[in-house]
Amino acid sequence: MKVRLSSYNSEWVTAYQQECERLHQIFGDLIIDFEHFGSTSVVNMKAKPVIDMMVIVKNIEEVDTFNLYLKELDYDTAGEWGIKGRRLLRKGGENRTHHIHIYQEGNMEIDRHLIVRDYLRVHTEEAMKYSECKEQLAMKFQDTKEYSKAKRSYVSELEQRAMEWHKKESR
Repeated sequence: MKVRLSSYNSEWVTAYQQECERLHQIFGDLIIDFEHFGSTSVVNMKAKPVIDMMVIVKNIEEVDTFNLYLKELDYDTAGEWGIKGRRLLRKGGENRTHHIHIYQEGNMEIDRHLIVRDYLRVHTEEAMKYSECKEQLAMKFQDTKEYSKAKRSYVSELEQRAMEWHKKESR
């Protein structure tokens, strides 16, 4: 898939909220909470215009019982997709609009995603550096697979700084 990088768009919040409503209609009481994370959740940050959202559920295995229905609604169900205990849904095909990460309450990945989001929201200079990094990589790499691979070390270092910040803030 081709890399599409955009300036921040306040409509991403609306798209997130609309998808929350749609997913709530599908999963009902299985859902505990929703979270908007990733670059589209950080004001003024450059992002691929794909809403990263998290759905926290009571029981991850129950999510799998919805797979056929989700496919009928044009969601691509990708299973764990490299993260144990996650269920990934993708929406929009080649013009992807959403990545929906579903976790059972208590999964450690939940905190990691939210800590990075909160760190970038508080540390605007870090968000701008990350935006610049993404812009430079988007000029070099046209394919999202190569683009994502190229930014992996930067994201790993960013996550480390976010985790250290969170530890200090939690004291």
